[in-house]
Amino acid sequence: MATQGHHFQALEMSEGNGDARKRVQDPNDPGPGYITGGSSSDDSGSLGCCGYVLWFLSLLIIIVTLPFSLCLCIKVVQEYERAVIFRLGRLLSGGAKGPGLFFIVPCIDSYTKVDLRTVSFDVPPQEVLTKDSVTVAVDAVVYYRVHNATTSITNVEDANRSTRLLAATTLRNVLGTKNLSEILADREAISHQMQTSLDEATGPWGVKVERVEVKDVRLPVQLQRAMAAEAEAAREARAKVIAAEGEQKASRALKEAADVIAQSPAAIQLRYLQTLNTISAEKNSTIIFPLPIDFMQSFINRNNSK
Repeated sequence: MATQGHHFQALEMSEGNGDARKRVQDPNDPGPGYITGGSSSDDSGSLGCCGYVLWFLSLLIIIVTLPFSLCLCIKVVQEYERAVIFRLGRLLSGGAKGPGLFFIVPCIDSYTKVDLRTVSFDVPPQEVLTKDSVTVAVDAVVYYRVHNATTSITNVEDANRSTRLLAATTLRNVLGTKNLSEILADREAISHQMQTSLDEATGPWGVKVERVEVKDVRLPVQLQRAMAAEAEAAREARAKVIAAEGEQKASRALKEAADVIAQSPAAIQLRYLQTLNTISAEKNSTIIFPLPIDFMQSFINRNNSK
């Protein structure tokens, strides 16, 4: 993310006419930063006597070695980059410079390029003990960008590495306060909480965490089997309940039909004829005619009287 370069003076070359002019930074530009108390090379007293002498000698060498010195003095900063400049170890005022062409002064100026584009990285799977004492392995992906180039250089040694380490620690801390059911059911809330915590912590480093996504939750094999058995038992229980409810409804319907038939003797005769019609429609060679219930009832009563 940061690339150490050569030395140069913070003067931007005009692309239209080639004249050198001081670059005026827009305070609303998210790339360049500003740190109060930084010394400027234009103030001769701020560098001291030795610093001023070195600055003058460097300019003299550049003038004497023209035009060959231009190959070493002119540097380019891309649109998506900013250059943080130090002169004799002191940060130049005005914040980071770029994009464009810059005229450098060897030996007294040093600069570091900072990439402002969004960067993504994977958080390695973290073994976490949840609130309900279940061990899970969770990984995530983090998207961030540098919004203040100066702060990302002066306040932290390696903003990229520090953000990666902090992301892994934050993931463990957030998951340690959740139950297993919350981790499995509400990943979006976990991602939002992790993003908020990361963004708060990396703000002083000039880093903006744009998005965090929980990728995968890995459970122990024994726990997976137990959860699968529990889910299967729950499905079987629901199936039995549904079957029992169906039988109950069918029994209720049969009872209502029996009550209707008992109240209307003609209804049973109609049902008898419908049954015969159904049997004959299937091309059966044998048709059984059941005896009427009234006829059978007379025989039953006669046997009982004997």
